[in-house]
Amino acid sequence: MYEPDQSVHWKRLDELAVTTRQDRIADYFQTDPARFDKMSLRLGGLFLDYSKNRISDEVLSSLLQLAEDSPLLERRERMFSGADINVTEKRPVLHTALRHRGEEPVLVNGEDVMPAVRASLARIEDFSNRVREGRWLGYTGKKIRNVVNVGTGGSDLGPSMVCRALLDYKHPDLGLHFISNVDGRHLKKVLKNLDPEETLFIVSTKTFSTQETLLNANSAKRWFQDRTGSGDEHIGQHFIAVSTNRQAALDFGIHPDGIFEFWDWVGGRYSLWSSIGLPIALSIGFEGFNELLEGAYEMDRHFLEAPLASNIPVILASVGIWYINFLGAEAQAVIPYDQALHQLPAFLQQLDMESNGKSVDIAGNPVRCATGPIVWGQTGSNGQHAFFQLLHQGTRFVPTDFIASLKADADTQEHHFALLTNMLAQANAFMNGDLQDNLKGYASCPGNRPSNVLLLDELSPRNLGALIALYEHKVFVQGAIWNINSFDQWGVQLGKRLATEISRNIEVNNADYDASTRGLMDIVKQHVLVSEPES
Repeated sequence: MYEPDQSVHWKRLDELAVTTRQDRIADYFQTDPARFDKMSLRLGGLFLDYSKNRISDEVLSSLLQLAEDSPLLERRERMFSGADINVTEKRPVLHTALRHRGEEPVLVNGEDVMPAVRASLARIEDFSNRVREGRWLGYTGKKIRNVVNVGTGGSDLGPSMVCRALLDYKHPDLGLHFISNVDGRHLKKVLKNLDPEETLFIVSTKTFSTQETLLNANSAKRWFQDRTGSGDEHIGQHFIAVSTNRQAALDFGIHPDGIFEFWDWVGGRYSLWSSIGLPIALSIGFEGFNELLEGAYEMDRHFLEAPLASNIPVILASVGIWYINFLGAEAQAVIPYDQALHQLPAFLQQLDMESNGKSVDIAGNPVRCATGPIVWGQTGSNGQHAFFQLLHQGTRFVPTDFIASLKADADTQEHHFALLTNMLAQANAFMNGDLQDNLKGYASCPGNRPSNVLLLDELSPRNLGALIALYEHKVFVQGAIWNINSFDQWGVQLGKRLATEISRNIEVNNADYDASTRGLMDIVKQHVLVSEPES
């Protein structure tokens, strides 16, 4: 059985980590003036510069050989062809089918899923057009002016991030809101100034059983009925559902025509391309949503067809493998120099950490190497005055991805110039540092901090789709090299199960819980009205 650390290339990389330990990135540029040209790649409107990494030519060659000899190529082919690569849940992983643009079929258990995918897209197009054009009316005949997405995790982070990133494309008369936190303050803040007669709720839950989402959805339903004095007969005009559990949605009161289904081969954190992306289509229009899918499809084809040495997801993943497994990095910073991308670090945090935060391999055996890093970050201009101090002079080794869009608004050109030059300055400072002889120790910055720079020609639906798909495939590549299952999340399921159990058992003096948990349960009982969780 494949074990990554037994590969001859892994062992060679172990040796190279020792022999290149004193190498400085800046010296690589002195040795090879063409390094930038050799270590930059473009696909459509996306450009990657990975030249400012602590990676020699031999290291890069060994990393690519490691990828080639891993299960990557075989697992990539199996993913795109609909095989059950999510082995613990025994299902395919086919978010790529949701944005597929070719004529060839995509088979699951011998059945082509593309007719169902195209039918789902047609429903999204029809519904989003009706709402945006004022043809979907509330029960009193008013147009819908606010849409509230009720979801959590993948049913929230993806659509929310994309809608906020593409605000420039938003319908001018349609407000988009997101309720994800089970904290009642979040719900009250969103609903405070909304008119229920002009509000449409999207209940987004794959199984229609997630405790937080159902609690928020039932509270939103009560709010609507209390404010309007209406009964269940009007729910269908103001509540729709995106779920694989049709019967549970019907039981909630959703009209059959208001249920948008998707499939169990779509993972939550990969679901924004499906009906879960309905808020995106409502916000930017179906044409924009389609462009998002097309950008992702372009990256899919690149990932499938480009040689490993010029394959952007493989390059990014391999660079990360080098830092995590051979240079001891435990974290990865994502720093967008674009305020519109302020939610991207949180989205990538879930994508990466929920996918590759694993300690057993695909066969259930303990892994013998480090796996997914801690992914974190925020917008760059703000981050410079918060945590960049640690990145420059701290003892932690944190590789960084800088992301920016090049196109500026006509009326804020000088702001955009300052934004981009700050990003270039930080990437340069990370690499070169400041080691002048006349500087006192406390002012000296050692440099040699690695970074990638990703530039979008503009922040458009197409380019954003390509960017998201790039990171999806990067995570997949690393999971294949580590030989783990990137598509389950049993740690998340454990937390859900225990939350439900404690909700039901909090009134009981249950000896099965440890003394700390029992003591905290007693304190909670004294301060919070205890009730059975809604289902």
